[in-house]
Amino acid sequence: MASAQLSRRTASINRNTNETKIQLSLSLDGGPLEFLSPTEEFPPDNSDDALHPPQTEKTHASQAAGSQHIWIWTGVGFLDHMLHAWAKHAGWSLRIRCKGDLIIDDHHTTEDTFLALGTAFTKALGARTGIARFGHAYAPLDEALSRAVIDISSRPFFVGDFGFQGPMMGTLNTQMIHHGLGSWAQAAGVTLHMDVLKGQNDHHRAESAFKALAVACRQACERVKGKEGEVVSTKGVL
Repeated sequence: MASAQLSRRTASINRNTNETKIQLSLSLDGGPLEFLSPTEEFPPDNSDDALHPPQTEKTHASQAAGSQHIWIWTGVGFLDHMLHAWAKHAGWSLRIRCKGDLIIDDHHTTEDTFLALGTAFTKALGARTGIARFGHAYAPLDEALSRAVIDISSRPFFVGDFGFQGPMMGTLNTQMIHHGLGSWAQAAGVTLHMDVLKGQNDHHRAESAFKALAVACRQACERVKGKEGEVVSTKGVL
């Protein structure tokens, strides 16, 4: 007799502050995702007040395949690009839209997007049982090579060494990659170490780092057959 199909681990959240309005839907197991629903902050896609392209429209950070639905629009193009790579190689389906105070800079938009994604990750993961817990990966991009190691430990901690040469990538301040990933680790309740080991091009360094993180996340979130309901810790709790 075939075993019952496991339910998908999903979460949808709205995060509103005086600085940003964020709507996000995540599936750790991929698959289709419904369009983000209109709200007071996000009027219907066909509205004259809509600040984002329609979710049916293919953009710089979107795809809709059978195994994954990804659509990301934060107003910071390079951030969208990194989140797209992360979701793609982690096997996630992800929809994000953000309305932030970009008239100031990219700080609040980036930080709050990572916090929202970390909160959704925690919510979607649910009870931290029956999973691999640990993940690690190397990912190259041309001359760049990065390593990511993650522990879904409920002990938030982040160490990152990226070695970017310039202050900006597009409209994203390079400092915000470190700060954003630290914010995600806190909200996601994970221990995360990331290192760019080599690379001359900042774009390559960043993208290889996010791809390594994606593969590590995919490993750590994997459900382990025969370990259902078990806590992967000598403490008996995560």
